Amino acid sequence: MQESQQALPEISSEHAAFFFDLDGTLASLQPEPDLVSVPGHVRDDLCLLHRNTSGALAIISGRPLAQIDALLAPLRLPAAGIHGAERRETDGRLTGTPVGSSILAAIEHSLTEGIIPLPGVVLEKKRVAFALHYRQAPRHRDAVRALATQVAAHFPALEVQQGKCVIELKPESVNKGVAIKKFMESPPFAGRVPVFLGDDLTDEQRFILVNQLKGISVKIGEGPTHAHYRLQNNDAVYTWIKQLLSPGAGNPHS
Repeated sequence: MQESQQALPEISSEHAAFFFDLDGTLASLQPEPDLVSVPGHVRDDLCLLHRNTSGALAIISGRPLAQIDALLAPLRLPAAGIHGAERRETDGRLTGTPVGSSILAAIEHSLTEGIIPLPGVVLEKKRVAFALHYRQAPRHRDAVRALATQVAAHFPALEVQQGKCVIELKPESVNKGVAIKKFMESPPFAGRVPVFLGDDLTDEQRFILVNQLKGISVKIGEGPTHAHYRLQNNDAVYTWIKQLLSPGAGNPHS
């Protein structure tokens, strides 16, 4: 990883396919997931950008599709939720990664019991994945990681994924990078330049994929990254989207 450059190249919405992470990119991070919101003007701008790209705009998030839709309402964009375990195509078709209900119940029970001695740690169930948030209890970071690793060891189909003050357990066959690749294989995304904006450790594999596709990878915030470009914060993302919508803004990426 390296420190990426600051200035983004000019981009034409007619030639680009846009992929946005949600938490930390389109919405500022909050102590608890339920406190997150996307400003109304950002939702309006995403609607316009979606129209200007003929639909080549998708949300790529660790959240379930239902939460993505609630945060972006009334928008219902193409999206990959739970790191790709759920996916909604441009035509509205839904695909998912099945996990048995008995397995999910056993995992939830183990995690619920495991965080009892870890006050401040919050368990979030994401249909076929789980997230252990320790933003309000950073002192428990190592204990949370140990708990997640222990539980995953009993369920080989799961993998542990580290994020910003969160550790997730998700099906090992899914990730945001695969989701972007699948979108890029079909219209209206196919043949365009992929542009991905993300902020988290979980987004690094997506940056690598987008770089391989000769696209534009954008890290939000500080720190070493595989992304080639950087925006400093959420406000910078909002300003950049607004600039994309300005008459005559941007040229095809080359």
